[in-house]
Amino acid sequence: MEPVIVIGAGLAGCEAAWQLAQRGIPVILREMKPAQKTPAHHSDDFGELVCSNSLRSDQLENAVGLLKEELRRMSSLILQCADEHRVEAGGALAVDRHAFSRAVTEKIQGHPLITVEPGEVTEIPAEGNVIVASGPLTSEALSRGIRAFFPESRYLNFYDAAAPLVTFESVDMESAWFASRYDRGTPDYINCPMTEEEYDAFWTELCAAQEAEVHGFEDKHVFEGCMPVEVMARRGRQTLCYGPLKPRGLKDPKTGKEPYAVVQLRKDNAEGSIYNIVGFQTHLKWPEQKRVFSMIPALREAEFVRYGVMHRNTYLDSPRMLDRYYRAKHDPRVCFAGQITGVEGYVESTASGFLAAVELARRLQGKAPVDFPQETAVGALALYVSNETVTDFQPMNVNFGIIPPLGYKVKGKRNKNAELSRRSLERLAELEV
Repeated sequence: MEPVIVIGAGLAGCEAAWQLAQRGIPVILREMKPAQKTPAHHSDDFGELVCSNSLRSDQLENAVGLLKEELRRMSSLILQCADEHRVEAGGALAVDRHAFSRAVTEKIQGHPLITVEPGEVTEIPAEGNVIVASGPLTSEALSRGIRAFFPESRYLNFYDAAAPLVTFESVDMESAWFASRYDRGTPDYINCPMTEEEYDAFWTELCAAQEAEVHGFEDKHVFEGCMPVEVMARRGRQTLCYGPLKPRGLKDPKTGKEPYAVVQLRKDNAEGSIYNIVGFQTHLKWPEQKRVFSMIPALREAEFVRYGVMHRNTYLDSPRMLDRYYRAKHDPRVCFAGQITGVEGYVESTASGFLAAVELARRLQGKAPVDFPQETAVGALALYVSNETVTDFQPMNVNFGIIPPLGYKVKGKRNKNAELSRRSLERLAELEV
């Protein structure tokens, strides 16, 4: 059997290479280190960019905790190495980053079916099966190669500005209503009103909120063509009321009058489970976003599934370009994995590498695909990334908002999430992976 070429030895690439090899598929793992490094790379080991706390919560009441448990139960290399080198961190999975990275490297280099070939890859191989897991720091040369592979599509997406996302069920609809401005078209927006006093308190805190640190090499062009909501607010007390919080044409059905200010939410997916806070591109620190944006009455209990970011990154417009197996729609012999697909986070990257490799191995062995259902975290993430109804695609972490609801009431958010996780693990147990 011809070996599969895996490009990139980050977490997604290493997971993909391992899963293929464990299923009897020979692999050539191409990694540009040590010959060439980005400004973020310092070691020759694989998966070195993981910080001690990058793997986040380990609790099943948290979606990333569920994703990790699913990966554990399916013998993930990355989770195995993380668990072996974990350090005490309460309910989180934290690791000794150097020991973890060394363990991943030794496992990969020691597998008899994996051959590591150092050196930069500058184009997608024209023949054979390939998994591209080059990550958010994809080199300029390979970026040009990927762009050439997708000549009819947008490839280089820089999410210089992305607004926060919240779950629909966490929005207080007693304080909000559906409508379109001046009742034109269908009532597609959730409108969150504010009184003058509420707006003044919100505006004061927004102007004073702490911004995130700018990291030179990755944020060089961050503010070109976009103004963060906090910068707009500092231009004057009324600026937002003539911009994203303009109330014109939006009458509160409870009063029949226009509020002082209105924050609008727009659907982020066809199911309507996730909503975008319109016009709230921001560079605030994440805790500050939670604190200040929760001052909007309808968002007091909002569950943020993605915070706003202003950060230079490279990723695919995946809903137009990839299927649920992370395969290129126009050339299925080529798969993508990791943050280049638009999954955000190291655990999510690992999951994409896992799924892409498992499905590729099954195809090469003449087996039917697993088709991870949306009730599982692994499946929900892949189905979101490939969901063509997501028109303004931005990178996102795994969250319960992309997993179908239970269909029955469970009291308390933690209890409901625990029940979602229980259902997910039951569905996973039914699969032959």
